[in-house]
Amino acid sequence: MRTDTYPPYLDGGGRGWRDTATKYALLPLRIFLSVTFIYAGLDKLTDSAFMKDGGAGSIGDTMRAVRDSSAIPALVDLALKNPVGFGYAIALGELAVGIGALLGLLTRLAALGGALISLSLWLTVSWASDPYYYGNDLIYLMAWLPFVLAGAPYLSLDSAWRSRRRQRRGALE
Repeated sequence: MRTDTYPPYLDGGGRGWRDTATKYALLPLRIFLSVTFIYAGLDKLTDSAFMKDGGAGSIGDTMRAVRDSSAIPALVDLALKNPVGFGYAIALGELAVGIGALLGLLTRLAALGGALISLSLWLTVSWASDPYYYGNDLIYLMAWLPFVLAGAPYLSLDSAWRSRRRQRRGALE
């Protein structure tokens, strides 16, 4: 007599529900990171105050405010040479990372981009957060790392291309 209340197979392929859940365990994180980075990029691009050298809410004032408390002030100084250009680079980078991860297109590369953006923001903007876990950039950095290592093996363009290459190889043999 079975005592569990879960159906033994969710996908009809003879796999248990736990196997299916394990297979797709990183999918919610991938969707969250993708949507968050797309939103962050669009938010920056559409915020008229953000893309300015100075003024309330501008990238320039934000960078000047964090310069002395950042882990690497030279990195902030580099961004301050052209704050608007740096703002556009971050915004467009966030968009590219988010779209790439959401579609599962070059996922490892997109995740590496997300990790590098998060690392640079952690070392500059949120470095002075005390305690350190109040700064969300470190958390985003850590959240991207599984995708740098594993990519997006399911529900992605990467996996579709990989499957297509396997089928071609099989047909040639």
